[in-house]
Amino acid sequence: MMRKRYSLKPVMLAVLLLALSPPVWASYAYYVGKNLTDEGAVMIGGTGEEVSSHWLEIMPAEDHSAEDTVGVGVTADAGIPGELIDIPQAEHTFRYLSMSYSDFEGFPEPLTNGGINEHGVAVRDVWATNRQELIDMTETPQQGPQYSDLARLVLERVTTAREGVELIGELIDQYGYSTYGGNTHLIADENEGWVVWEFAGSQGLWAAERLGPDDIRVLYPGYIEDFPTNFEDDPDYMGAENLISFAEEQGWYEGEGDFNVFDVYGRQDTQARTGGYKYMSQADVEEALRDLVPISEREMMNQVRDYRIADDEAGYGQVATLKADTDADMQRIWVAPTSSVAAPFIPWWLGVQEVPMEYGQHRYLSKGAASTFLNPDFQVQEASDFAGRRFKQVMYLMCEQPERFHGSVTELLEGFEQDSFDDLNWVETSAQTLIDQGKRDEARQLLTFYSQERAEDALALGDTLVDWLNASLELRDQRRRPQGVLPNDQGGETVNCLVDADPDKPRNAQ
Repeated sequence: MMRKRYSLKPVMLAVLLLALSPPVWASYAYYVGKNLTDEGAVMIGGTGEEVSSHWLEIMPAEDHSAEDTVGVGVTADAGIPGELIDIPQAEHTFRYLSMSYSDFEGFPEPLTNGGINEHGVAVRDVWATNRQELIDMTETPQQGPQYSDLARLVLERVTTAREGVELIGELIDQYGYSTYGGNTHLIADENEGWVVWEFAGSQGLWAAERLGPDDIRVLYPGYIEDFPTNFEDDPDYMGAENLISFAEEQGWYEGEGDFNVFDVYGRQDTQARTGGYKYMSQADVEEALRDLVPISEREMMNQVRDYRIADDEAGYGQVATLKADTDADMQRIWVAPTSSVAAPFIPWWLGVQEVPMEYGQHRYLSKGAASTFLNPDFQVQEASDFAGRRFKQVMYLMCEQPERFHGSVTELLEGFEQDSFDDLNWVETSAQTLIDQGKRDEARQLLTFYSQERAEDALALGDTLVDWLNASLELRDQRRRPQGVLPNDQGGETVNCLVDADPDKPRNAQ
């Protein structure tokens, strides 16, 4: 039976499921094939949903010695206890940009959902819970790279999305996999995307499905459904050697008929495309994206910003168009410094040389901040305004009366972004011209200057919005004071801009 779109019954079920799950079971990822976009290029988008501070990092390319190693895995404090191990570092690691965060119990910081590297390979990490039997059979202490390790290693080491899938498979085969209960990655490049699902159970299980030029995929949770049993002979699929045979041994697959990865290995009390979501199912968002074909970056931003998706749980927003024949320094990604319902997308290029202090790591919502004093090395950065905090203020004030403020704030955010869109041609043409003339340092200076200026202008906009929203609430209504005892919530409704928390309620923005 079809569910009514956005009805509250599945919403309440989803809230219950999420409330019973660890906070890391979150994050959205969107993929749109290149035949379906206005620029004829693969497009991705998404959010990161963690109870943590988020900050922007641009990691440089580096050369390493044969003796260098990198630590991976989880500690004994993880929900499924593990132990950290060292694995060999690559001889050379690529430059990449990502949003980092600090807090998931037993998973060493800094963590990342992914980002984009100098070869135009983009990665997004998305929760994807496994069936309970797999979780229960996970050996402890578990070893091997975890979801953030895999995202980071892909960004550091691969030049295509297919290489990223192969790398994940090789790492799991060689070193194992540390899990909180199952996870997926969306890996994309200028030609294609791949959904990679890594499974709990300590059996080395993983599966991957290719997304082509005419595909749209939304992950929340991540999923793979129909899968050929002879996948080794199909270039659109990859997986562990025992992917099918292990399911047969466990009695989860009878060896005949369609092999549905979600039905066999996924959570057994929900559905792949219509279960486990908050206010819009994957199927709903996929349908909304397909209705927009050919899709522009502006339209993808609107989808990531949708108030049924971007709430207090969305620690940032990302949108990227992956174009062919793009210079390493010209790889571009739009990043909103916290939930994009209340924050503008800012363009960042891989050629940017330095992240402003205001967009770097701060103690707000960072792991351990409440029980430690400040590291003196960070005192000047900590004294700067923090973009994540500023736009959280915008969201909390705007969502106090969303029917009154949401439309106006959205209009201002989109206007700010349009100014950036209007500048892209001259900025990128000028930078590319400098690169073609052998003046790469000057091109990097231009890109750095422009991104930092837009970041500074964004903070100024945030200041103005906070002042206006505070004044509007104070002068007309008096600001509402809390009635509770503690500001920390233990799993109930998070702050959002739904009117009365109802996704079906009409909006009358003023």
